[in-house]
Amino acid sequence: MSRTIDNAPYTAFHRRLALACSGGPLLDGYILSIVGVALIGMRPELGLSTADVSLIGAAALVGMFVGGALFGVLTDKIGREVMYTADLLVMIVCSVLSFWVDAVWAIALLRFVLGMAVAADYPIATSLLAEWLPAKHRGRLLGQQIVAWYAGAVLAYLTGYLFLEIGGPGSWRWMLGSSAVLCVVFLVIRRGSPESPRWLAANGRVGEAVRLVERHLGVKVDGRELMPERTAPGTPTGLRLLMTPPYRRRTLFCGLFFLCQVAPLFAMLTFGPQLLEAFGMPGGTMVETLGTGLISLVFLLGCYPALRLIDTWGRRPVIIRSFALMIVPLAVLGIWPDAPAAVVVVALCAYAFLCGGPNVLDWTYPNELFPTEIRATAVGVATSVSRIGAAVGTFLLPLSLSGIGTGPTMLIAAGVTAAGLLVSVLWAEETRGTALGAAASPGMAKAPTARAARPAPQPVR
Repeated sequence: MSRTIDNAPYTAFHRRLALACSGGPLLDGYILSIVGVALIGMRPELGLSTADVSLIGAAALVGMFVGGALFGVLTDKIGREVMYTADLLVMIVCSVLSFWVDAVWAIALLRFVLGMAVAADYPIATSLLAEWLPAKHRGRLLGQQIVAWYAGAVLAYLTGYLFLEIGGPGSWRWMLGSSAVLCVVFLVIRRGSPESPRWLAANGRVGEAVRLVERHLGVKVDGRELMPERTAPGTPTGLRLLMTPPYRRRTLFCGLFFLCQVAPLFAMLTFGPQLLEAFGMPGGTMVETLGTGLISLVFLLGCYPALRLIDTWGRRPVIIRSFALMIVPLAVLGIWPDAPAAVVVVALCAYAFLCGGPNVLDWTYPNELFPTEIRATAVGVATSVSRIGAAVGTFLLPLSLSGIGTGPTMLIAAGVTAAGLLVSVLWAEETRGTALGAAASPGMAKAPTARAARPAPQPVR
């Protein structure tokens, strides 16, 4: 376990790395949200049925299910740096091609591949970031990655609104292709980002790991300190290790709380305009697009108090209390589906704000609860499991609104959120202020931080 990295001073290097790693979440929020606006013009121009709309909305999420599990394992095998820019190149190609296609199957296929690329970025970037961060700042900076997600969603709705105002509904092709610009921006930002020293040491490249730590953190480190604890011969690896007794409960917890959180959330963001219309609010570009953008902005704002609370209250109380409170506005909308427009907006905004707790822990928990050799795999599996719920919710929301009505749909969302509360009460652990290696050791999540165990490292001379 590397006490040197856990105790290192927080520097501009960490800020740059956090910005570079935020590209994946920001692009995810943008790509998944811009399609909701694009559908305003896409639906009448292409003559889409309700099933077609559901398929296009869910395709990226199904791709994320496949990509998360596949590329998480691959990232643990070949390293974080190798794939750090490759996934962005795939996103650029798919975004550009989206401008030219008009068949439903082609649009769905491109969004499926986009989803795979976005999901690949989560285990790559968040594992890389977690393995460089000091323990004191790890929760906040990992949690801030979800802030980038909502920033991407808000940007998508603002961009979509501008396209609609300037080019009308027919500008939906420009909306889908616009994500290529963001991909290029982050491709430039990520140039020069280093490999994870923990991964290098775990794979026998200790000398490289030592040189990277000394170069980027400005502190001396003993190579033996970077080495992970040896595992017994015959110990399972990869996905099999996640389901062994020491990690099985953590794997289920990370996947299930993530699933219960995003199933209603993604459906609301993807089909926000249709949802507001179902509650009887007037249609039109302004209400449908900017109204949903406002709710996305509240999702973003709710993350900021949660970022502070996970380092003061702790991870466990924040996630439990957040899930409990999130049930209330969904239940209100379910019981009172014909509520006045002001009540609907307040309830949806309250739900969005209260989502901040689970949001900032989506990638914090899986990165903290698993060791270096399976950290990216764990993040990928948690992402994949969550996208099962997100894909099902996104596919079923428009069908549910037209089939059983708004009230029952909101009550189902409240029930899914209640399941997230139950999972958190039973299995959430406390990792606040814990050194990364200690947090990843089963039964050690409440261990003291490495700062208490060793003085701060000395600068390289």
